[in-house]
Amino acid sequence: MKENVLTDAIRDPIRVGLFVTCLVDLFRPSVGFAAVKLLEDAGCRVVAPSQTCCGQPAYNSGDRGTTKELARQVIAAFDGCDYVVAPSGSCAGMLAKHYPELFADEPEWTAKARAFSAKCYELVSFLVDVLGVSRVSARFDGLVTYHDSCSGLRELGVQRQPRKLLASVEGLELVEMKSPDVCCGFGGTFAVKYGELSDAIVAQKTANIAASGAPTLLAGDLGCLMNMAGKLQREGKKVAARHVAEILAGMTDEPAIGEPKTEARK
Repeated sequence: MKENVLTDAIRDPIRVGLFVTCLVDLFRPSVGFAAVKLLEDAGCRVVAPSQTCCGQPAYNSGDRGTTKELARQVIAAFDGCDYVVAPSGSCAGMLAKHYPELFADEPEWTAKARAFSAKCYELVSFLVDVLGVSRVSARFDGLVTYHDSCSGLRELGVQRQPRKLLASVEGLELVEMKSPDVCCGFGGTFAVKYGELSDAIVAQKTANIAASGAPTLLAGDLGCLMNMAGKLQREGKKVAARHVAEILAGMTDEPAIGEPKTEARK
């Protein structure tokens, strides 16, 4: 294996399909590149087929017809992959938990959906729980605090895995905020439908983030990060927000989420 790689990883290459996610594709491609690096350093062969939305916005809005159409495209796109991995607990949760129930009334698709969902994982969970990765070769100097996104935590059990790998990052010190597992108020379409309530929830979250004293906020879901970063900026709180994959991969050249490139942190 090449230098500066993840250690304790598998030796035999497997074919991993990267589900990039809409938000990463449109707003933060660096997260996708970090995911590829982490997976390749762990010995995986990574492919990123042409893909579409996982269907979660339509699903949450009750539009089962559109969700099924999108799900069929996703399942077909990743046919032949040993695993499907997403740098997002919410998208991974949709793929792994909701596709089978989505096709429960279509016997010809039930088996396909179950087989597909069984090979879907959130990125950091996949690294730790499937590949057995225990540490990374990366450095980040400073204090960070970590937000546990709802879908990743409650649907997929993603909590200890990011902390395990962050503990191996040289120079990094994790300071837990108060109630790291409490919702940030995003919830996808929830933030649109219930704006005032969402704002009140994220205000409590940003208060906890600031109180931690950490100048950097990490999480595994870009939607949550964008929501919290936006509120922090509106409140004038100087906290940088980054996806955990960027830290673990040692890829922090991009400005923090929401920062213009001209104000990139050195």
